Amino acid sequence: MNKIYLIALLFPFGTGLMAQQKQPSATVYTTAQGSDLKISKTGTLSFTDLKQPLETQVCIFVDPAKTFQTLVGIGGAITDATAETYAKLPKAAQQEYLKAYYDQENGIGFTLARTSIHSTDFSSDSYTYVKDNDAELKSFDVKHDEKYRIPLIKQSIQAAGGKLTMFVSPWSPPAWMKTNDSMLKGGKLKPEFRQNWANYYAKFIKTYEAKGMPIWGLTVQNEPMATQTWESCVFTAEDERDFIKGYLGPTLQKDGLSDKKLIAWDHNRDQMYQRASTILSDPEAAKYVWGIGYHWYETWTGSGMLFDNEKLVKQSFPDKELIFTEGCVEKFNLDSIGSWALGERYGYSMINDFNSGTAAWTDWNMLLDEKGGPNHVGNFCFAPVHADTKTGKLIYTNSYYYMGQFSKFIRPGAKRIVSSSNRDKLITTAFINTDGKMAVVVMNKTNDKLPYYLWIGGKAAETTSLPHSISTIVVE
Repeated sequence: MNKIYLIALLFPFGTGLMAQQKQPSATVYTTAQGSDLKISKTGTLSFTDLKQPLETQVCIFVDPAKTFQTLVGIGGAITDATAETYAKLPKAAQQEYLKAYYDQENGIGFTLARTSIHSTDFSSDSYTYVKDNDAELKSFDVKHDEKYRIPLIKQSIQAAGGKLTMFVSPWSPPAWMKTNDSMLKGGKLKPEFRQNWANYYAKFIKTYEAKGMPIWGLTVQNEPMATQTWESCVFTAEDERDFIKGYLGPTLQKDGLSDKKLIAWDHNRDQMYQRASTILSDPEAAKYVWGIGYHWYETWTGSGMLFDNEKLVKQSFPDKELIFTEGCVEKFNLDSIGSWALGERYGYSMINDFNSGTAAWTDWNMLLDEKGGPNHVGNFCFAPVHADTKTGKLIYTNSYYYMGQFSKFIRPGAKRIVSSSNRDKLITTAFINTDGKMAVVVMNKTNDKLPYYLWIGGKAAETTSLPHSISTIVVE
């Protein structure tokens, strides 16, 4: 059997490994199919001399001297459905949920969150924060959110150690602001309400912040090219560009919110370059935009996603960031809740998204019930964690553990470094954290047990990638 090598070419790097001139040590944490391994410590690695590998040997080359984007965070969405499901759990299960997601030692250490500006499909009903035809927003009130969502957000912030980077997204303006007089089934924002709608975002952010929930950023419109049976609103690229530069951007500045990270697109990878180029090629719009958000729906073909579109955006507009704003496995089926394909989809996407330049990665619903809801239009989906509301028990899918292989070990402020495979049996990404520790993620989608070496500056440590597994090697 050919040996597989993980090659790390280390050079002096600040407070990093070679700068300390000490023998490297490494610990392996693994999640694997057909085993009890769930982000489990599977060994510590010892190093011996190993020079140039042969061309016939399969290698992964890691070079921490070459750095790329800085990680903002990894996390998930606190939706109405998540909050309502959480509220139905007994206290012990609620504490288990918070620890599982936000505790870095005993959970997976999420640091990023998304929530919505009023209702989405994953709400039990459609609602807004103002009365009909209140263009001046005098009736604006987030009382609806105080029942479920706001309490969970506040508890999540506390569980995350007092800080949770959070961005917000609207699915639709109020019905009376739209051409189809409905929050559902697409339609467009009426031109005469563009300023009022921009004011609505600012009002929401200020209201949430006044209630103790800091907002890091916002997206312009969730899925702006989708006409859905649920809350949706269509913005062409030109519509979004003009709304940003003429209304939303200036309103954020005027209202003292210019520090909020404004994210355009917030839809699938398939059209993200066209959207990005239309908006970011206009200096008056681009000056307000922090980055481009994207989802994975419609682009999944079984063996690949359109990652090249992410790379093209990052290459063409290197001063702007990429953020994965939403993804989940649709069409919930309780019989498939143990499917290993759930986690492998997450791992495959996250590795390629990070290697394409993505600075932040956000899952969709963090918690759903045993039916994949609640959802007011029957659009039931998988979440990493489901709750059996009859028994009060939490059900963890392997996508929770796959995400944890990243979020537990790659922390905000980490820099992505080169991690290059010369064979397709293993895929990899790598980051170096602010404390100098390197986290190398290695994923094996094959049925093969693959021995390989972690190689650092002429020294190597042998380890093995189990079939259908994902491992994180922490090197210090």
